[in-house]
Amino acid sequence: MQPEIRKIVTYDEEVLIEGFRPAGTPWRMFAVAAVVRNPWAGRYVEDLKPEIHAYGPVLGEMMTERMIALAGSGTAIEAYGKAAVVGLDGEIEHASGLIHTLRFGNHYRQAVEAKSYLAFTNTRGGANAPIMVPLMDKNDAGRRSHYLTIQFAIPDAPRDDEIVVVLGAATGGRPHHRIGDRYQDLKDLGHDLDNPAAV
Repeated sequence: MQPEIRKIVTYDEEVLIEGFRPAGTPWRMFAVAAVVRNPWAGRYVEDLKPEIHAYGPVLGEMMTERMIALAGSGTAIEAYGKAAVVGLDGEIEHASGLIHTLRFGNHYRQAVEAKSYLAFTNTRGGANAPIMVPLMDKNDAGRRSHYLTIQFAIPDAPRDDEIVVVLGAATGGRPHHRIGDRYQDLKDLGHDLDNPAAV
């Protein structure tokens, strides 16, 4: 059992000026998207595991290799995330199934030597639907400078019976970051630094 991949799309953005000032070091955000036939489209399937276990490693390895090639190395990636958009004949659970498995995400996490979980979205839409890939620091989930979102669309995907699976990355945080991190907020509010509810 192998994923049927119709196309692979690469998005790459390099920011030289952010707001009204030069960005300093060029700031890149990029993504790799695989447009995959949805094996569960148009029907209710109770057990999604066979396809998840078969598709996850193949997509995870292939897409991670392409992300590292875009970055030049795993260490060049500072922020990362993932997303999936399921077509109209699918369930949100189908989008979730293909990206919320260690068989998919661990390829990427290990390649960039990350400690944080992968930020994510899973949505439904038709062709040209917005693809939103949230990013965060690969090692520090509270580092707000690296809270970013890659946004793009694919004019002919997802078709009704497809899922767009995406990995995203940035080579740094926002230029001119000046809103602070969650740790200072916690300190100011007198909360413990491990407060899980504060972002």
